[in-house]
Formats: sequence, structure tokens, C-alpha cells
Amino acid sequence: MLAYAGLFASAFVAATVLPMQSEAVLVGLLLQAERAVLALFIVATVGNVLGSVVNWYMGRFLLTFKDRAWFPASDQQLARAQGWYQRYGKWSLLGSWLPVIGDPLTIVAGILRAPLPSFVILVTLAKGGRYAVLTALTLAWLQ
Repeated sequence: MLAYAGLFASAFVAATVLPMQSEAVLVGLLLQAERAVLALFIVATVGNVLGSVVNWYMGRFLLTFKDRAWFPASDQQLARAQGWYQRYGKWSLLGSWLPVIGDPLTIVAGILRAPLPSFVILVTLAKGGRYAVLTALTLAWLQ
């Protein structure tokens, strides 16, 4: 149970701009082969999506604090993500799994008032897709 909680926490924190590598935690747990693969995939995905929902809320309600040191995105990251979001609209959230721009993109979605239900669906597809590919590659490597 502690391993699942650790995976959830790493996936949650990794969805913010804080440095965390949930992918390494997931692969490490998959390599141990002591846990259910589907459960690991679900825990990682749910944790990462919920972390992105926190980013959405931060964008929606905490933008006034963007100059604070603890705010999880720089002005440059926000500008890049905002350009991406304005260019591709809600579909840009399919890029929320990308390094550097993905997490600020979820903040920008909150700033631009993206509807939460479609936000959650698109971010789940993106982040779940990343974990699905990583899980499949790890299991293939174990064969």
C-alpha cells in the first residue's frame, strides 16, 4: 500500500512544476513485478490528473500570486503555454504530458477558464496515454 501511496504522491507532484519523476517511480514498481500492473497505471494516472486539476485551480484563482516564488510557473513558461493554448484551443491539453510546457499549459487552461469537465477528460487522455505507453514499453522490456 505504501508503494501505491508513493506512486500517487510522485505523480501528483510531477503534475506541478515542482521537480519530480513519476515515470521513474512507475517503472521501478513495474520492474518489481509484485504489484498489479493495472492498479499502478490507474494510481499514476489519477495522481497526475489530480495534480493538473490543482494547476487548473491555481490558474483560475491564484493568478494574482504569479510573482511569488512558490508559484509553479515562470512568466516565460506561462507565455509559451498561453500561446500554445490560444493556437490549438482545448485540444492543446493533449500536450499536457509534455515536459516543460505541459504543466504550465494546465495553469493557462485555468486562467483562460477552460471548462473543468473537458479539461479533466483531455488531460486524462494525455497523461494516461503517457503512462500506458511507458507501462507497455516496460512490460515489453521484461519479456
